[in-house]
Amino acid sequence: MEVIPVIDLKDGAVVRARLGRREFYAPIESRLAATSGPADIVAGLLSLHPFATIYIADLNAIDARGDHEDVLFSLEEAFPQVGFWVDAGVKDAGEARSWLLRHKRATLVLGTETLGSSATLEILKDEERIILSLDFRGETFIGPEALLSAQHIWPSRVIAMTLGRIGANAGPDLSRIASLKALSDRKVYAAGGVRGTEDLAALDRAGVDGALVASALHDGQLTSQELAAPIMAKGIL
Repeated sequence: MEVIPVIDLKDGAVVRARLGRREFYAPIESRLAATSGPADIVAGLLSLHPFATIYIADLNAIDARGDHEDVLFSLEEAFPQVGFWVDAGVKDAGEARSWLLRHKRATLVLGTETLGSSATLEILKDEERIILSLDFRGETFIGPEALLSAQHIWPSRVIAMTLGRIGANAGPDLSRIASLKALSDRKVYAAGGVRGTEDLAALDRAGVDGALVASALHDGQLTSQELAAPIMAKGIL
């Protein structure tokens, strides 16, 4: 099971996400870096462990308040060994294809929160550099309702994004993950709530393919030694 660090970008800085309430997100204070600058945070994460993949949420783009395109280009150039997964607030297939042309080595995350309709996935379902993020706030699905029952157009990788558990030290949403695993044979990645190795082990037992993690890395709940141990070599549990 792959461990994937998460970086939330807001107004040029990496911020600490909590409960999905973006209006209250403030620049992160991390044990891994001296500043909240995106390049500093990525370098700090890579000093902790040679992560192959890093997830970036462009919160300005998601909220339609500008974007971090220049920051992303800079990170792609500075860290060519990293595969970036990026939620850039894309709304439709045209925007998705334009983004993929600009970022030829990155993977685009389509968050249901900003998708206009399920037709976007129908058009893009065979695109390899697409991941679907199924976004939930509490028990409420955020996005086109038809997507939940249209598993045939889901891409090969799906994120179970539980916004209310992000940064809340509440543990992963195992019941929702089990429900999504039962719906299709897609790879499922868990986002929200991971506190440490016990949660990662629980997700592994649930058959999850990867976990998106932020606070546990920045606060020292997942150490370099734990990430480098044989059971988690190369981010594998």
